Amino acid sequence: MLQEWSKLLAPAAQDRITLLLNHVMAREPVATARLAPHTGKTLRLHLAGWPAMLPAVPDLQLRITPAGLLERVDDAQAPRQEPDLRIEIDASNPAAAAFAALSGARPDVRVQGDAQFAGDFNWLIDHVRWDIEDDLAAITGPAVAHQLGRVGRAAAQAMAALARQAGRFMPDGKDRA
Repeated sequence: MLQEWSKLLAPAAQDRITLLLNHVMAREPVATARLAPHTGKTLRLHLAGWPAMLPAVPDLQLRITPAGLLERVDDAQAPRQEPDLRIEIDASNPAAAAFAALSGARPDVRVQGDAQFAGDFNWLIDHVRWDIEDDLAAITGPAVAHQLGRVGRAAAQAMAALARQAGRFMPDGKDRA
């Protein structure tokens, strides 16, 4: 039953992820300028090492638009050939990866495919970050946003450390260290 829910929720979640990525890139004109020359090319995001005890997460297939943004390509529209770029994100410890991303750490990523496209996408991974505090400031004002940002960063760092610590133990109880 969980697999059925996953199939229903995955496209909606992928659409929201695509919207978030586009929001972050649209705030950085250099990001969209780097992707615009790759209009029509596709990329696939794959979560490598996803724990088997969790519901499977389908790959996210994206196409570059003429504006240098991303559009999700569903399974029916997906080209049958390999994507121009394949991006694998280490998801062997999803909690640690999520909290590390929230604290601004660069994820463990492998990029394969078109060299120029890979170089530009790798530049985006290294240089473009979501400024959550700036988005909050538009709603709450800069002082409150700054305080919320500080609390959020501290909480994310603490949770990332906790997730890394928990990830050291294998499901069978053996210590990995």
